[in-house]
Amino acid sequence: MRAPLLIAAAVLAGLPASGWAQLKNQARATPNATEIRYFTSIDGLMDGNADVVLKEVRQGKTVTAATLDLCYPIAKNSDRKDRFVVNLAVNGQTMTGATQSIGEKAPVNVKLMQKSNGDSVEFRGQISIGQEVTEVASTDNSDISEKEYLESQSTDDGIVAQPKDFTEVSPEAIAVRLKLDAAVDFLKSLKGQDVEVALSSLTVGCDALRAGEQTISMTVDPDRAATQIAKAKAMPGVVAAGWTTGIVEMDRALRFPAADWRDGEKINKDKLAAVVSDVLAKTYGAKATGTSWNATNGKLKLSFKRPSQLMPGLDLTEAIEVTGLVAPDKPGGTDALMLWIGNPVTTTVDDAAGPKLIVADESSGEEDGDQRDDGGAINALAAALKAKRWDADNSVWK
Repeated sequence: MRAPLLIAAAVLAGLPASGWAQLKNQARATPNATEIRYFTSIDGLMDGNADVVLKEVRQGKTVTAATLDLCYPIAKNSDRKDRFVVNLAVNGQTMTGATQSIGEKAPVNVKLMQKSNGDSVEFRGQISIGQEVTEVASTDNSDISEKEYLESQSTDDGIVAQPKDFTEVSPEAIAVRLKLDAAVDFLKSLKGQDVEVALSSLTVGCDALRAGEQTISMTVDPDRAATQIAKAKAMPGVVAAGWTTGIVEMDRALRFPAADWRDGEKINKDKLAAVVSDVLAKTYGAKATGTSWNATNGKLKLSFKRPSQLMPGLDLTEAIEVTGLVAPDKPGGTDALMLWIGNPVTTTVDDAAGPKLIVADESSGEEDGDQRDDGGAINALAAALKAKRWDADNSVWK
């Protein structure tokens, strides 16, 4: 028996390194090799509202172990989520397990039957959470490799701790990523402060539950953004804090020298607002009716009125509102300012003396009609402020 082995060894000894590697790979790629596969959905589960991760360990085509990670609304139409993770005992095509949910501590029992149907997989069974029982009858499911699953899990919270300027992030928009168990205390610390918290960021989604971290988005006056970020970084449970994307769109932004618009270290906002209001009034063919700065978020609100040309005999009025924002063009000291002006929002009203005609606007709320008379506004402001506009193709101010 040893002679054939010696001959084989002698033959193999003459193989190059690449040949040895190929033989080793072939030896490993056996039909019964261990493999990890993932189902990232079970079609139709909980009316499609469940976020599912089913991890299976397979020996060849046989499932030897499984873990079900299920995130779901705590009640129908609720934004609040709960989650459980259960290791399933595998017996042939049947997988069973019991645990309790992480948030509500509800008892959980799982019984699933898995059956292959050609290129897809069928799941049937029951998942009970507390007193609620969900029937599982899903016939069209496919799995992915562990590599594909891990690649799909990479997420970007959009937080930039030290941006080089405000061309990729917005000067008024900041965000804080922190541990879930620290979120409530952090939010309580913001009560009474001049900080706007985005309501949507209070929702703890499935990604946050799995990561154990939540990102809170806020809006502040750009003058206080750096201080607010530094304060947040010192809070317990905070993982990251910095600027993020906000209202500023670069195609409506201007950059200009700061020297003429400063009183010492502060921006003379009233002087700047007066110039901007005057330029826009001329561009819109309207009368300026109001200017105000929001102390919390730093936004500028400009108001205008002009006669409506829709039906001149009715003496209707177009009320125009424009939102703006001014800030240094980068964090820290700088000799340039950046001004952003939003699209005008126009509302047609009857503000003439006497009885009023009630006018309802059925449009979507987007300012499609306003674009026709806003084309020259940004260029007019650029001329008045001796400002540059953003060249998106070359990523430079020009």
